[in-house]
Formats: sequence, structure tokens, C-alpha cells
Amino acid sequence: MKLRRSLRRQVVMRFLGIVLLTLILMEGVFFFAVRQFYYNGIANVLTNHAVVSANFYANFAGDLFYNNLSQHLNRMVQYFAYETAELEIVDRNGTVLAASSGFAVQESIRTSDVKEAWEGRTGVWTGNQAVTNERVMAVSNPLVYQGQTLAVIRYVTSLTEVDRVLRTIYAVSAGVGGVVLLLVLLVSLPFANSIVRPIKRMTAASAEMAKGRFDVRVNESYDNEIGELAGTLNYMAREIVRSEALKNDFISSISHEIRTPLSSIKGWSETILTGGMDDKEETRLGLGIIAKETDRLIGLVEELLDFSRLHQKSITLDLAQVPMNELLGEAVLQMRSKAEQKRIDLRLNVPSEPVTVIGDTNRLKQVCLNLIDNAIKFTGPDGRIDISLDREDRDAIVRIADNGIGISREHLGNVQTKFYQADPKAEGTGIGLAICREIVDLHQGSIRLDSAEGEGTTVTVRLPLEEAEAQGAEASGTSFDKPESNGG
Repeated sequence: MKLRRSLRRQVVMRFLGIVLLTLILMEGVFFFAVRQFYYNGIANVLTNHAVVSANFYANFAGDLFYNNLSQHLNRMVQYFAYETAELEIVDRNGTVLAASSGFAVQESIRTSDVKEAWEGRTGVWTGNQAVTNERVMAVSNPLVYQGQTLAVIRYVTSLTEVDRVLRTIYAVSAGVGGVVLLLVLLVSLPFANSIVRPIKRMTAASAEMAKGRFDVRVNESYDNEIGELAGTLNYMAREIVRSEALKNDFISSISHEIRTPLSSIKGWSETILTGGMDDKEETRLGLGIIAKETDRLIGLVEELLDFSRLHQKSITLDLAQVPMNELLGEAVLQMRSKAEQKRIDLRLNVPSEPVTVIGDTNRLKQVCLNLIDNAIKFTGPDGRIDISLDREDRDAIVRIADNGIGISREHLGNVQTKFYQADPKAEGTGIGLAICREIVDLHQGSIRLDSAEGEGTTVTVRLPLEEAEAQGAEASGTSFDKPESNGG
């Protein structure tokens, strides 16, 4: 629960954080723009009035000089006054010579606007007055006559009312931002729930699957990554169910396969023991059956061990040059007796020139024996099995074709899967073809099944030829490493 609440909180907080950061940036720019608009407007008005006043003085002052400037201060204050600002005339020492307010200013004015005016420029200064601590704006312009600055005309206006208007605008803007954040919060909660809710369902479904209920499914109709995740979870459940079914079939099959020879061994052992071993023919027959069934058990165990090694990727190949002509001949010779018992015509067709591959002789022979044995197993009496060897491009092609019962389309795609048996009651463990496929893959080859129910099956094994392997290694700059033999 904590993790789920945390996820919802993280989604909402991050969503709010992004919106809040955006609002702060936007409102910061807005606040600055509004302040500059008001302040620049005031500064422009005062600057224009100061410039006009200074130009009027320069053009119409006549022969006034600094020596008799003091005689005209009251007239200048009267002529150049501005109703919303206080006019001050300042000398070079910062002393206020005259002011429109009528009050004498004792302190010297040292603000930047006055300094800039004495340097011949129009100066603007914003700050707090020293006496009243009131926030004001001052604009200063030089009074110039015949190239000589006689004094500075300075307009000072209060910013109290402007700052009050700005604070009102700021408050309204901040309130709008707060409403926006509230709306975002109201929208983000359902949005976060739309993400968390399906995850909760998938978590609950996963918990049920962990308890063994693989029939549980989650809704995968979401048109986003959550839908993909739900589909993957459902697919995993289906695959687990399928694997469990295959495993159960395998356990049932292998139990049957092991019980049959054990029953024969136990039965004949008891028969021999109770018979006192006086009948030598019966004893010989029983011991022969016991030996045969023991070999069958050993084969089953070896098959299981091979599958385990292949599954754990722990099997190693003893690589060498393998003449496939001879290997197929030995495999056919070994399986001919079993084929003759079912009156099956076992035919081998190999080219006269040698076809050599790089591989493990024993493992490749195991593949051929397994495939031929399967063909015999599923071919009826008086049937036929054709085994051929060909060259195609850079591959050796082994084909084992029978005219047996074939494999239906329903089962054809699964017969190479571990534990799978088209007929669970049939003889075998269901892992033979899976082992063959793994061995062929280790040899960088491929195996393919073509079959039609009632017509027969053709298994095609494709293995790289020795020449092709050498050329491929030379072209890629790699070598086909041959593992050290373990004495086999």
C-alpha cells in the first residue's frame, strides 16, 4: 500500500512541480514586464518634461549666467513645474537651490541621476528618500547655456500609488496561479489514479499467480505501455500454464517409461528366483530381457541427463572432422534390426564423394539415431524410410523421410518443444526432438520438420560443411575453437 500511495503522490507532486515551476517563470516575467511598463512610463513622462524644460531654458534664457541664476529661480520653478512631481534645481555641490514644494532641503543630493546630469546626460534614479523613506523616482537633466552646465533640473515623483497598483496586480496574478494549481491538482489526481489503478490490478493478479492461480487475467485494452505490460503478464501466465501442462505430461510419460522396464526386470527376477534357475533356457531368456530393459532404463537416464546438460548450457562438443557418409551408414546399420522387426524398408542414399562437417561425432550420431528411431516408431508395418545426404551451397543436408502416420498441423509447431508429445500415450519422453534441436544449434545448424497427417514426415537437418566453416572463419577473423577432449 505504501508503495502504491507513494507512486500516486509522486505522479501528482511531479505534475504539480512542473506546473508550479512554469507558473513561477511566467509570473516572474509578467511581474517584471508590468513593473517595467509602469516605471518606464513614469520615467519617460518625466524625462520628456525635463528635456523640454532644459531646451526651453537653453533657447530662451537670453544672457542669463550662473552669476545671476539665483535671481530667476522662482520664475524657473514656476515655469518648469510639473503637477505630479516635485521640481528641484540642484547645483554642482548637490545643494537644492529651489524646490516647487517651497520647503528648504538641507541635505545634499548625491544620487546617480544628478551625477549623470552633471556629466551631460539625462539621469534616472529609483530609491527611497533619506528623510521620509518614501519610495520615489527622480529624473535629472542638465541646464546648459552656451555649452556650460549652469545647474540640474530634477523632477521627483512618489511611487507609492504605483507600487500599490503593482501589488494589486501581483496579488491577482498570484491568485490566478493558485487557482491554476488547484485545477491541476484536481486533474492530476484522476490522472495518477488512471496509472496506479491498473498497476494495482496487475499486482493483485501477480499475487494470485504467485499462489498458483494461473487462470487469472488482467485487462490489456489500454492503448499504451500499461496495455503492453498487461499483455505480457497474460502471455506469461498462458506460457506457465502451457509449460505446467507439458511438464505434467512429461512426468506422466517418463513415469510410464520407467515403470514398464522396471516391471519387466522385477517380474523376471522373481520368476528366476522362484524357479530355482533349473530351467537354463528360461533363465537365459529372463536374464536377456532384464539386460534389455536395463539398457532401456540407461537410455532414458542418459536422455534426461543430456537434456539437463543442454538446458544448463553445460555440454561441450568434442569437435573434429566428421564424414557424414560414414556416420549415416553406421546409424542405419545400427537401426536396421529394429526396422526389420516392423518390416520397414530402410533405404540410405549418400553421394560417393565424402561430405565432411566440423562437429562432435557422437552427438551428431545421437541426432541421426534419434531421428531414425522416431521415423521407425511412427511408421507402420511394410512402410518405408528414405535417408539421404546432399550438398546444398555450403551446407550438408540430411533428410529422413517416412510414409508413416505424419503429424497434424495442430501439433507440428510444438513437437520440438521440450516435454511435448502429440500423443501422450505414445512411447517416449517427449524430449528427443528438443535434444536434437539443441545439439544441431550447437553445431550452428538448423532442423526443420515438414509433415502431413496420414502422409508421412520429412526431417531436414542442415549442417555447415567443413569448407564453408573455414571460409566463414577466415572472412570474419574468428576461428571455430575446438574444445579439449575429455578423453572421450
